[in-house]
Amino acid sequence: MTTRELPDVAALVATAETLAREAGRLVHEGRPDRVRVHATKSSPVDVVTAMDLASEELLRRRIAQLRPGDGILGEEQGYEPGTTGVTWVVDPIDGTVNYLYGLASWSVSVAAVVGTPEAGPGVAPDPQTWTALAAAVHAPADGRTFLAGRGQGATLDGAPLTVNEAKPLELSLVGTGFGYLVERRRAQAAIVAELLPLVRDIRRLGSAALDLCAVAAGGLDLYYERGLAPWDLAAGALVAQEAGAVVTGLHGRAAGPEMTVAGAPGTIEALVTFLESHRADSTA
Repeated sequence: MTTRELPDVAALVATAETLAREAGRLVHEGRPDRVRVHATKSSPVDVVTAMDLASEELLRRRIAQLRPGDGILGEEQGYEPGTTGVTWVVDPIDGTVNYLYGLASWSVSVAAVVGTPEAGPGVAPDPQTWTALAAAVHAPADGRTFLAGRGQGATLDGAPLTVNEAKPLELSLVGTGFGYLVERRRAQAAIVAELLPLVRDIRRLGSAALDLCAVAAGGLDLYYERGLAPWDLAAGALVAQEAGAVVTGLHGRAAGPEMTVAGAPGTIEALVTFLESHRADSTA
């Protein structure tokens, strides 16, 4: 897909918002007093609820109605190729453990991306090569909605977003997250132990999409995490970038499963250097 063939970004943003709000309403209003684990994935603590499945089913059904022919990549049901060149990358509940326990930090994340010809037919778009065009991250517990369109900026409930001004690492509030496998958690804990004395403080909010949006809104100065899946970062990364953040991996690579780092220019460099020196993208 060439630049001249790109779809209307504003229309994609509007569709992303509609999708995220509808799924958020389903999940929020349909939450029982006590949520039960429906299944587990990579480990016994990596949970799926019935609402994860219901939310993604709604998203897939509505995408087929609103954007017939587009592809879909979702956390629970995988990749369904399309014919238009546009793929919707959706996380039906980002922060499922928070949702399970009744904590507020969870969201529905929806992004529209275009891949590269090298991806090949039937191959899901890759964060290393795709171009995100539109994003919506909706937090139903408090009603916040983050939106972004490529080249059009980012907003929170209609108000423009701008990342915090550059500051030293020691004055930076840093967000992060942890994987679900024991060995990776041990390695990530070791990184945190080394980093904590060097920064203002560290936060673990439990939703990668909201962490990235927090960087965009100034609620965090920096964020890093190893192990993010495409649906974890697709929408939030675009919101952060359109608010002025740099979103990157380590050693010149793009953000992806090995490492995602986000922050303002002038601030992020020190964190990237620290993470590279501690091999944070290759441990466990």
